[in-house]
Amino acid sequence: MQRRQFLRGSAALLSTAGASRALAVDTPAVVGPAAASLQSDDLPLAPIRASADRIIEMNVCTRPFRAQGPRIELERIGRRQVVHNYGHGGSGWSLSWGSGLLATQMAQSTGAQRIAIVGCGAIGLTTALVAQQAGLSVTIYASERPPYVRSQFATGSWTPDSRICTAEFAAPFAERWEAMARYSFRRYQALLGVAGDPVEWRDMYSLSERAPGTPSPHGESTEPEYPDFEDALLADLTPRAVDLSAHAHPFPTPYVRRRPALVFNIASYSRLLLEEFERAGGRIETLTLRERSDFAAIDERTIVNCTGYGARALLNDDTIIPVRGQTCKLIPQPEVHYGLNYGDRRVSVYPRRDGLLVQAQAEGDFNNDKENLDPQESITAVERLAQIVHEMKLKG
Repeated sequence: MQRRQFLRGSAALLSTAGASRALAVDTPAVVGPAAASLQSDDLPLAPIRASADRIIEMNVCTRPFRAQGPRIELERIGRRQVVHNYGHGGSGWSLSWGSGLLATQMAQSTGAQRIAIVGCGAIGLTTALVAQQAGLSVTIYASERPPYVRSQFATGSWTPDSRICTAEFAAPFAERWEAMARYSFRRYQALLGVAGDPVEWRDMYSLSERAPGTPSPHGESTEPEYPDFEDALLADLTPRAVDLSAHAHPFPTPYVRRRPALVFNIASYSRLLLEEFERAGGRIETLTLRERSDFAAIDERTIVNCTGYGARALLNDDTIIPVRGQTCKLIPQPEVHYGLNYGDRRVSVYPRRDGLLVQAQAEGDFNNDKENLDPQESITAVERLAQIVHEMKLKG
């Protein structure tokens, strides 16, 4: 495809995000009682081996949340044209392709044929690939590269509206969000079945002790209200959730909802992105930027700033609110093809091939910039998961 055709096609996609709608995906109806232990609606669920001695990795990171939504805009800094592309909250991987498309179009508006990208995480790598496909020559400048970038520590699931903006800013941001989400979703479908399984569909189960819509007993949340963009704007695109009756699942809770979800196997996915970037002639240079004036050290006159949470210090941008998150990985279990989120017990698990990722959902993570690793936090989360699995076996 010629660069001009790419521009016309991508611009049309972003300006008419809702014009082409996919057919809704029907979820099979709930059937009779489970025939064996750890079965859900006739789907066998392998028991998760949850124990502290199976933990192989622990990580802490801070997600860059902005109440207004991601900053994707062009700014002149000295003699450089800088396109900012950061502040995606918990939706960086999910929205990376659509966000990269917007940033690339802004970079092209400067007339540059050679551009620089600062940052080698989820946003930086995908933006670089989109720019290459548009016919631009791209060099990435970064102090770290995978697996030592913050986005490697993400849960690795399709969560396109996770802490993406507050309800206050939802209306003016909704159209841009939908365009980014739809473009990204389509790109991810093209990665299904690729060697290394960078992207897969898995069943996720939401467990609750309370009926849907019942307020949490934990009291007032310290976090702002977030919009539910996915259900409101992508209902025709992503598979619907289905509520399971008590006899149709093995979980120790009265309310269970199952929904197919995209899972990113970040280790193989990052390697795929790096290989594609380098195969297309891209280069990565080691460079650390500490303040705005450091952009002048980059040769290219047009720069896309994909520094994520690092932009808070780099640009002294106090609109970025840190959201702390701690995870750990258990030894991989290829037979485990499902994940779960049990908010009442503050634990989630994601079935990635590089290890079962367990997220500890601690209070006080919002507006928390502490990056100290607390091993006991992850050990306790794994113990809570082990208790859930034990109760699943008892029920079966």
